[in-house]
Amino acid sequence: MMQIPCPHCGPRAQEEFVYERALESVIVPGADDEVAMERLFTRTNLKGVGDELWRHTMGCRAWLVVTRDRVTHEISATRAIGPEVLP
Repeated sequence: MMQIPCPHCGPRAQEEFVYERALESVIVPGADDEVAMERLFTRTNLKGVGDELWRHTMGCRAWLVVTRDRVTHEISATRAIGPEVLP
């Protein structure tokens, strides 16, 4: 089980959070339909460190960007984001 450090609540169990998607797959406003479909449905599942979008649903309900190694699951950073960043 991972411990995810919420910027508002402190370290919490992974079960309190919901994984949304890798930040690389977030649709950019103004993107054409083909680009949007590619980003939503074609998953590259890259190894290594990457930014992911998570939500602390069983806690403060904040959206977070979690920087995590997708092989070892080691979390190196988290930061809260506002609704202006979400798709």
